[in-house]
Amino acid sequence: MIKEKIMSILAEELGVELDEIKTNSNIQEDLGADSLAVVEVIMAFEDEFDIKIPEEDTEKLTTVKDIVEYVESKIE
Repeated sequence: MIKEKIMSILAEELGVELDEIKTNSNIQEDLGADSLAVVEVIMAFEDEFDIKIPEEDTEKLTTVKDIVEYVESKIE
């Protein structure tokens, strides 16, 4: 559920097809997110999952897998 929602947000925010997003996709290198897009995606995750992601954690969230694991750790 969380993984699917994260992938859906990435697809919507980055303008990529859902089937292009893989668990090991790097959101900048593979999905083409620039620094502004990364900020917008992080804000979308914060809104969707009602969490706060500190800036120092944002730098570590480079792949879809990283994001899924991070969000799961914050809402469980």
